[in-house]
Amino acid sequence: MEHPSSSQRPEQLAAFSRLLDVLERLRAECPWDRKQTMASLRHLTIEETYELSDAILREDLSDVQKELGDVMLHLVFYAKIASETGRFDIADVLNDQCEKLIHRHPHIYGDVQVSSEEDVKRNWEQLKLKEKGNNSVLGGVPVSLPALVKAMRIQEKARGAGFDWERKEQVWGKVQEELREFAAEFRDGDISDPARATAEFGDLLFSLVNFARFAGINPEEALEQTNRKFMHRFNYLETEVARTGRPLADLTLAEMDRYWEEAKQLPATGSSTKL
Repeated sequence: MEHPSSSQRPEQLAAFSRLLDVLERLRAECPWDRKQTMASLRHLTIEETYELSDAILREDLSDVQKELGDVMLHLVFYAKIASETGRFDIADVLNDQCEKLIHRHPHIYGDVQVSSEEDVKRNWEQLKLKEKGNNSVLGGVPVSLPALVKAMRIQEKARGAGFDWERKEQVWGKVQEELREFAAEFRDGDISDPARATAEFGDLLFSLVNFARFAGINPEEALEQTNRKFMHRFNYLETEVARTGRPLADLTLAEMDRYWEEAKQLPATGSSTKL
């Protein structure tokens, strides 16, 4: 069966070829592009990835298109640098990816039967473990991942190996247990042992991430929505206080709270999610 978008493929391939041609010339003739290495591009790639993420959160498809172009340039750039030393080129990268996708989707390209998304994810993790030859299920979790995202990946990989709770009620019970243990570190409002309280707070966060996973909530997205909600309301507070000519620091908490309550009635911006 012909894919619906196959008629667009020549145009897409031509655009990709054009990008390769443009980068080829820039690498040969532009002093800045010629100077770049994988190491020098790395922090720029991270920045571009965050800009793409921000555009996605704002649901600004025009910006998503632009940021995808920036990220695509970086991916092609790395392959170009590698090709100059004969290590690999963009064709190797793309073919390797295709082979990996085919291998990790035996329910599409083979005779494996699956009944749910969970089956697909479990097969994926097991195949990935075999490919990488890791002795640990958690060996593929990048060390440098932000802690919240890392907690999600650790739990997903453990689930892929069959190590997980059976019901979300059990996970909620664990959240309550960790909350009690964290609360026990306070005596008359003070923390008796900061190191132990930090450890208990970490356990509480980890259990909340686990429950979010069972509830079908992405904790990273949830926290980012709350971050944006707080910023939206605080910016309103600053703007309205500035109209009065008074420094923000001079307001009492009760006065600030009045503006805050007003901000809560405003429509959210930058996302379709009601804040």
